[in-house]
Order: sequence, then C-alpha cells, then structure tokens
Amino acid sequence: MVKEIINEAHIVIEVVDARDPIGTRNKKLENLVKEKGKKLLIVMNKADLVPKDWAERYKKESEIPIVFISTRDRKGTGILRKKIKRLAKEFLDEEDRVKVALIGYPNVGKSTIINTLKGKKAVKTAPIPGYTKNKHLIKLSRKIWLIDSPGVVPIDEFDELVIKGGFPPDKIGDPIRPALRLIKRILETRKEALTEKYDIRDFESEEQILEAIGRRKGLIRKGGEVDIEEAARYFLREWQTGRFTLFGKEEKKEEELVRDFDKILAAVERDLLLDPRRILWKFGDKLREKLDSTKRVGIREIECFTVGIATGFKKCDSALKFLEELTGKHVLASECFGKKWKGVIAILE
Repeated sequence: MVKEIINEAHIVIEVVDARDPIGTRNKKLENLVKEKGKKLLIVMNKADLVPKDWAERYKKESEIPIVFISTRDRKGTGILRKKIKRLAKEFLDEEDRVKVALIGYPNVGKSTIINTLKGKKAVKTAPIPGYTKNKHLIKLSRKIWLIDSPGVVPIDEFDELVIKGGFPPDKIGDPIRPALRLIKRILETRKEALTEKYDIRDFESEEQILEAIGRRKGLIRKGGEVDIEEAARYFLREWQTGRFTLFGKEEKKEEELVRDFDKILAAVERDLLLDPRRILWKFGDKLREKLDSTKRVGIREIECFTVGIATGFKKCDSALKFLEELTGKHVLASECFGKKWKGVIAILE
C-alpha cells in the first residue's frame, strides 16, 4: 500500500516524532521516494517537546527540507501549508489534482496534521496506534488533495515498534524488554533526562534504573518488591504520550511531590483495610497533620487492588485524577478529607 501511495502522489510528506527523529525516520521509505522522483518533505511533529535551538540545528544539517510543527499548540501549520503550496506549484499547470501523501509510523500524528491543515475534522483520529486502517483522499484546496494512509509498521523489530509508539504498552505481554531498550537509548543519547525526570543518579544497569522508576512511582507489590512489569508499562506510556522526553521538560507538580504514608500503608496492608472510610476513621488524625500546600502521595498494592493516599490539593477531584494518572488505574472507591487543603484515600483497580 505504501508503494501504491508513493506512486500515486506528487509530493510525499514523511511525518516524524521530533523527540526521536532518528528512530521515527524511515530511510528505506525516503530512498524509495527519491528513486520514484517524487518531492519529499519531512514534517517533525511534537516540536513543542524539544528545544528550539536543537530543532534549528537539526533542520540546518538536513539534506531534506524540514518543517517543525506542534499540532497540540497549533504552531508551524501555516508554514507547512505554504511549503506544500510552493512544492505543488510546478505541477499545477499540468495536473488537475496535485496529490500530497502523508506517511509515517503509527501514532506520530498524521491524521491530526490533516485535520489541522484542513481547519476542521476531516478524518477521525485516536490515541490508538494504527487507528487509520484505509486510504483517504481529502481536499485541501481546489487543486491540492491530501492522502491519509495507514502507518508504516516495521514488523521485524517489535521492541522498536513499541518505542516508536506503534503498540500500546497495556497490550504488551512482556513490556520489560522494550523498556530496557528505550532506557539504553536514552543513556546513549542524553542520560541527563533520567536525572531530571526521576532523580536517578547511581545505577549499574538499565534494570536498576527501571526498578528505581517503579519505586519512585509507588509501583510496589506485596512484600515491598517493585512491580517491574508495571514500571515498564508506566515508563513506556510516559514516553509514548510525551510526558517524558529526552529534553527533560519536568512538570512543577512532579518536582514538588513528596513520597509519604509508608507506615500508614503498611498498617493498612497488615489489617487488610480496603475501605477508604475505615482507613480515614483509623488514621484520620495522622493524615490531617500532613495537610498543607505540599503534595504528598503514597501507593501500595494490596491483594488485587491499589491503595493510594494523596494530600496537598485544593480539590478532591484533582487529587483523585492525580492518583489515576500516577498509577494508570481507575478509582473504585474514595474518601475526601480536609478544608483549605484536601486529601483523598482511594482504592484503585
């Protein structure tokens, strides 16, 4: 299908993830486009997640024209539209339609770019890799048409497919191997990113880093061991969604986060308390002592559930949402407490 689309198009746009241009560029595809004599343009999406000076340097060193955009911030799309019209000029006198193909790995944002260029919802989008199943032809202007296509999937390297966002972490049987491979790449590219995001400084292996990430995020099994598979899934989710990048754009709430409530959670596990009201009734006085502007959190796996405690929020809903984002699980039951500064106890699954 990719070869068919390249043959049909006058201009080919390769959509790439700006966070990992080497990993998400496809040299085989680029060579094929050149062999067919087609115009080639690289669009670096998610440019808001990389430093501007790095983007400018990469653009200057590239032999292929590059446009950096951010569909999330709606930046660069005007420049892209002008670039497409400029490339299409030489075909307009001879062709009734100039076709522009967008090709790239799954989840790099091809359909979102089309919708942004069109100015309305021209094609369906979803945060699910591989959502676009068929070829679509969309009118950009009277003589310029866009071809939306399924992603180019490298089936020979499953770990790379996961790293590139082509497969959801929650559906992977063994997430540890691709997570370790990603950590190795980060260490070789910019290891400071791990220090900036997770404050990991002393380690001897990729496995130790993954364990440290799991411990920092409270992904602990019964007995105090890190749930290494959940840590791997969490880490891959952070990478795929852009919450973790090589350039360490750390959110303020992460910097202020304090791990706490270990003794309370140990007692909850010992007594098998899986009712938020009973936990608050028994430990309410100690928990209220921690109510201030500092965000504190404690998480523990007990039986088949996750018990989470979070304090330092102005709204209970914000605390519950925070726990869900941190664990990747859904709240089954919860109890809120506090006045100016609030805390929650939640049971998640």
